[in-house]
Amino acid sequence: MAELLRSLQDSHLVARFQRHCGLYPAPPEAPQEPAAGSGDRAPHPDSRHPQAVNGKGGRSGASPQPLTQKYIVKNYFYYYLFKFSAALGEEIFYITFLPFTYWNIDPYVTRRLIMTWVVIMYIGQILKDILKWPRPSTPPVVKLEKRLADEYGMPSTHAMAATAISFTFLFSTMNRYKYPFASGLMLAIFFSTMVSLSRLYNGMHTVLDVIGGILISGLFIAVTYPAWDLIDHLESASLLFPICIFIVPFFLCYNYPVSDYYTPTRGDTTTILAAGAGGIIGFWINPFFKLVSEPTESAIQSIPPLTTKILVLGITKFMVGIVVVFLVRQLMRNLSLQVLYSWFKVVTKNKEARQRLEIEVPYKFVTYSSVGICATVFVPMLHQFLGLL
Repeated sequence: MAELLRSLQDSHLVARFQRHCGLYPAPPEAPQEPAAGSGDRAPHPDSRHPQAVNGKGGRSGASPQPLTQKYIVKNYFYYYLFKFSAALGEEIFYITFLPFTYWNIDPYVTRRLIMTWVVIMYIGQILKDILKWPRPSTPPVVKLEKRLADEYGMPSTHAMAATAISFTFLFSTMNRYKYPFASGLMLAIFFSTMVSLSRLYNGMHTVLDVIGGILISGLFIAVTYPAWDLIDHLESASLLFPICIFIVPFFLCYNYPVSDYYTPTRGDTTTILAAGAGGIIGFWINPFFKLVSEPTESAIQSIPPLTTKILVLGITKFMVGIVVVFLVRQLMRNLSLQVLYSWFKVVTKNKEARQRLEIEVPYKFVTYSSVGICATVFVPMLHQFLGLL
């Protein structure tokens, strides 16, 4: 078993997967060739990706070693397929998919998705900084994501989130809507598999990291699934619930495990917990304004046909909502940073000050909890005012 685990953690296994998919490190340059940065000195100019030259991997003083790497793409189908798949595990996906699901598909299902996503991501992020297992080594692996290169590897939170989101969506809808369960299961497996494989293609995780992330999410869903209905009603059980939802996540973020050097993990964790806390507060507020109706015990619903009217209405609601969400995000971000800079007497242009615990956690928590509340309360109010509900 120990030998199997070591083989699954081997960086050469990741490198072989990359080579099989047509991703190679660029050969060393001859001494007389120009310095990194010019795009015409690669030994294979036709197969070289135009943005294959990466700069330093870490932020200033963030990483113990820089990452400067060039690579050659020989199969652009896999390159764009896994680039797209990796984006399905990024912030841009969740800040669009979860609100879209809430505004257009099913608020009840979205509530479960957000709760699962927040808890599973916190577990994954904190395990990274507790275990402190390194990412695959370079060489032989080609790393395509500069921002996350400073984080630790085990487990893969992309694999965890993709598995948790896809199967929570499946199990939350199978008793509410009529559709072939086998088709839903295949889509869930396909989604989580593509995101997981993208972590190997991008060189950000070992096979063991990915398998570990999938297993953790699977175990979490298996253990918590019987209690999902009970958890759904906890938020209305006490008036102290919204206070706890703010205090507990903020405490967890502020007491996040200290890393040997700065990584984006604490900030990303704060973003996730804050957005989740804001969203859950919104779920608690909604019944007072009758913005969302609770699910009934009626028969399973049929999925309505996708007509032009429904499509246009859905896109309109999404565009109106996402514009408001991004405006609130920018406003609260700037406002909270200005207040914190003034309080701690920090120069406004000092961007590295955002990495300080007493600034990073409060500004991100205020910003993204506001985003969560806005998406679940104020945007539905706006939809109602505009006659889009």
